[in-house]
Amino acid sequence: MIRIAPVVLFSVLQAQAPAFRADLEAGRYLKVLAESDQRLREHPNDAPAWAAKSQALSSFLRFGEALPAAERAVALKPDLADALLARGLARAGEAIKQRDLGALRSALDAMDDLRAATVADPTLVPAWTSLGLAYELLPGLLGGSTRKALRCAERLRAIAPARGDLLQALILVEEGKWREAEPWFGRALAKAPQDPEVVGQWLDALDRKPAKQTLGEAGKNARLLAEAPRLLPGVRTRARGVIAVSDAYLHAGQPETAWKVVHDHLGLVDAPSLLRLQLGKVAAISGLHRPEGLLALDQALREPLEGGSGGYPSACWRKGQILLGLGRKDEARGAAQEALKLDPRHRGARELLGSL
Repeated sequence: MIRIAPVVLFSVLQAQAPAFRADLEAGRYLKVLAESDQRLREHPNDAPAWAAKSQALSSFLRFGEALPAAERAVALKPDLADALLARGLARAGEAIKQRDLGALRSALDAMDDLRAATVADPTLVPAWTSLGLAYELLPGLLGGSTRKALRCAERLRAIAPARGDLLQALILVEEGKWREAEPWFGRALAKAPQDPEVVGQWLDALDRKPAKQTLGEAGKNARLLAEAPRLLPGVRTRARGVIAVSDAYLHAGQPETAWKVVHDHLGLVDAPSLLRLQLGKVAAISGLHRPEGLLALDQALREPLEGGSGGYPSACWRKGQILLGLGRKDEARGAAQEALKLDPRHRGARELLGSL
């Protein structure tokens, strides 16, 4: 093996960290996991690769594996912002999964890591987003504060204007201030109409309680049906954007259109596995195209499933719902049990099993 001078190797690793960041930001978690594993086979002490691997694992909800990887990254390079972010995300994920007193310690540790990540690299967009949402969602006892959250949005706006506007909007939605939130969504969309995160969060917010209380059920449905076709062209190659548009149609009472949007874009997007999972979701919720939805889920379960989607437990759960709708109760029970093997706390699978 060719030996590289430490200073040169350090420079190479630092230069490669933003490449991982770009793929993580784009949701290419399978790619990040494969490439970080390859890097670690060649350079076992590559801190950015450990950090990237951890973040990818968190996207797959594999927090038990993500946390040790993040710990390794922090141990190798304590001031690496990507490593601190990775550990914060893994700890936050563990806190959500625990849902008990142990979650308190994990949540506090996660907040510490996220704050440290923004200090180590003030340009790290996901760290500001995660910290801002944590400040908003956690109670004051744990250091939460809307004022602190909005300060994060302001700092984020200076480095990523659309994402800063989006964070401001999400914070205001959590506060129930729909009329104040809506213009911030508009600013974010004007700046980044091709960003699936911006598009997805806007369409999701339109279907949440603050929007419904302000617009009424008919009003929010009308907005969803107006926004979905307007925004689809900008995200037509991005799986998460297409899914957001599909969900908009589904939640506005047009499940056939929700199915068609996904089906028509299956060969165009960056992560077709996510669209197969969405086909299963539409079929399970609406009762339409159940056989085709079942085939899509079976294929998703046979192949690598991109992260950030609920993963294999959700695929098994949706499969169980469809099987139940087809009257195949024993198979539905087996699918629910398989989902619970993968995620013992999966609420949907528990409810499905309880109904059988």
